[in-house]
Amino acid sequence: MSQERAASEFKPYIPDASPVPEFTVRAVLVGMVFGVIFGAVTVYVGLRAGLTVSASIPIAVLSISLLRALGKATILENNIVQTTGSAGESVAAGVIFTLPALIFLGFSLEYSRIFLLALIGGWLGVLFMIPLRRQLIVQEHGNLLYPEGTACADVLIAGEKGGSFASRVFYGLGLGGVYTLLQNGNAFGVLKEVPTYNPGFLPGASLRAAITSEYLGVGFIIGPKVAGVIFAGGVFSWMVMMPAIKFFGSLVPDPIYPSPIPIAQMTSDQLWNYYIRYIGAGSVAAAGLITLVKTIPTIVSALTAGFAKKDAGGGATVGARIDRDLPSIVVLGGSAAIVLMMWSVLTFLPVPGAPTSWLHNAAAAVLVVVFGFLFVTVSARICGLIGTSANPVSGMTIATLMATCALFLAAGWTAPAYGVLALSIGGVVCIAAANAGATSQDLKTGFLVGATPAYQQMGLFAGVSASAVIIGLTLIAMNTGLQKFDKVSLALNANALSEGAVVEGEKEHEGKTWTLVNVIGSKTIPEGKYLADKTTGEVAYQWTQGIGSQDAPAPQARLMSVVINGILNQKLPWGLVLLGVFLVIAIELLGIRSLSFAVGSYLSIGTTAAIFCGGLVKSLAERGMKQTEEGEASPGALYASGLIAAGGIVGLLAIGIKLAEGQGFLPPDAIKFGPALGLDGNDFVGMLGFGALAFSLYHFTRKPL
Repeated sequence: MSQERAASEFKPYIPDASPVPEFTVRAVLVGMVFGVIFGAVTVYVGLRAGLTVSASIPIAVLSISLLRALGKATILENNIVQTTGSAGESVAAGVIFTLPALIFLGFSLEYSRIFLLALIGGWLGVLFMIPLRRQLIVQEHGNLLYPEGTACADVLIAGEKGGSFASRVFYGLGLGGVYTLLQNGNAFGVLKEVPTYNPGFLPGASLRAAITSEYLGVGFIIGPKVAGVIFAGGVFSWMVMMPAIKFFGSLVPDPIYPSPIPIAQMTSDQLWNYYIRYIGAGSVAAAGLITLVKTIPTIVSALTAGFAKKDAGGGATVGARIDRDLPSIVVLGGSAAIVLMMWSVLTFLPVPGAPTSWLHNAAAAVLVVVFGFLFVTVSARICGLIGTSANPVSGMTIATLMATCALFLAAGWTAPAYGVLALSIGGVVCIAAANAGATSQDLKTGFLVGATPAYQQMGLFAGVSASAVIIGLTLIAMNTGLQKFDKVSLALNANALSEGAVVEGEKEHEGKTWTLVNVIGSKTIPEGKYLADKTTGEVAYQWTQGIGSQDAPAPQARLMSVVINGILNQKLPWGLVLLGVFLVIAIELLGIRSLSFAVGSYLSIGTTAAIFCGGLVKSLAERGMKQTEEGEASPGALYASGLIAAGGIVGLLAIGIKLAEGQGFLPPDAIKFGPALGLDGNDFVGMLGFGALAFSLYHFTRKPL
């Protein structure tokens, strides 16, 4: 009763009876544009760092400034912009956690499949939040705080009252953009991208830092504690495990599976690729499941409360603008449409090599809706307690994949193509859960400022639709723009083919058509894709796709492929995976949140070191300063958000330049003048530039708004 009384006594910033412009054409269009931009930026940053950052506050700040320049705007219009735009970030997060696993399973990225699955999952997350809004946002107002949503409401209200805080984001965008142009190897290429030190006294170890503006900003946002735990995972893998593998493995003259190279001959990068990533994947899988188990009480209470208060929360109060949801027919009709859309995707866009009947496809579509409703409810409630950034979406997706793959295994569906089918189901559920978490934060913001829920829900549908268009294009562009062709000499004979090398088709490279060979599970040939001469059969190049490389490791998607392969094919190096599992158990026994440590143990230490630098800057800069409330945007956080956006936007532009050069539209290295200055290979100059950027973050954190 006390919670309901607190909700009934709450007064929003804009009263219910106030006739304030809200769902305007310009607000929706600007929100869709921001959804496209931040959807692409999230794909870029998430694939590289394995982390995503909520876009609501940066979009709210940018919206206030932009709409003010276009004419007088209301707080509710700005709220529609940030609501519509934030959908791009959340849908992109769900996509990059799962669908890049198509590459790790040996399949290609298909734009149409990515677009449709992103659309279905995004709509599903919004759709199921409609009946949950009244219970979670209104009736539990005093219980579920939704920290990001509350902080975004504070930003909108501050913008309505006036202030110069928006300039902090633009400073980050400007300075971060200039720095990224100088640092990015596809742009000016003046600063070395990854300064590296390989200590001779500790063979196998490597200390490096990918000195990007987005990693620095991400580290500042997540703070020194979480950034330190992530970096600790990297230190353990790169400074402890890899030297140990090198020390003991060098005594063995033969290769040890899954590496086809003797350990004595391996570089630190090869040690990470063939051993550490499996240990790290086991760590992330175990940490995700442990996190999910810890939230079982929350899951049970969320579902129990949802069904117990179904009648109380099912309908909207007619005439109350701030309590008006889209009608129930939209939820029911939309759910039926989702089932039909998913069935159509599986039926008319089937996975090659995975024959299924219309009945199986219908069952899969229903499975998506069932798991979707379960984890949308869980995601929305967890976000209310601990925020979007700590939402264990990966753990929910793992649970979905394990249940789906177990059913496939029982049915005898163990061919690789069925892994893609399982991934499609898990991917939609992951996207729905991620978007539901962000949607719940947006609805909380709207509740606090006095928005109309139905208009917000319409804006979310528009934002999902707009961002779904760009997400697949960005994924494919990154995979192509970061790809490498390394020269090798290898004969793939009949024995090699029987050990896991499969001819997939043909591929063009350097004006010649090659036979494309995919190697999975071979004990003598490194996993990957190769280009073989069509006449002699001799391999000339190993084709390394951009996604999965150290430039874009996509750790969550790699984890999903590990889960699928582990259940369906059972070809994993289980000894390495179990090492990661028991490592996480030890970390949990120490009382440390294992998920952050596990992600750090999987990622390259170059990523975790740069992120830790951002956390360190925050610790130093905020020492002695007045502490902000939980979820409140500090001056440094606003500047860091600009750095993240700048790194993503300019990084994507640099990839576009690289693609244009590859297609002959621009001469090679069209704008790259760093090598001519002789600075691009200098570690000291690179670290000096990164230090200057870190100092700017320190300065703007200390400088009052």
